[in-house]
Amino acid sequence: MKEVAKPPELAKRGGCWFECGPVQIHLGVDADFRPARKAHPALRCFDYDGLLGRLNRAGVVATDDASIPGVRRCHIFDPFGNRIELISE
Repeated sequence: MKEVAKPPELAKRGGCWFECGPVQIHLGVDADFRPARKAHPALRCFDYDGLLGRLNRAGVVATDDASIPGVRRCHIFDPFGNRIELISE
């Protein structure tokens, strides 16, 4: 994903926006930040295996989760300690 400019009025609040095709993710900032170790976003991945390979080569640990039958998914943690779920498309 590439970072995109926020509208000037919203840019004053901090945070950043990213997009890839029609998908955008907006990230905000919180002065009293605590990592979300349980609450998390889930992202569907078109090239799940390719993404996991790139993450693995970058040193990111992905923990498989087979608790939903028939669904390939895993969890990773971003550099700030927030959990992110990745789901195969």
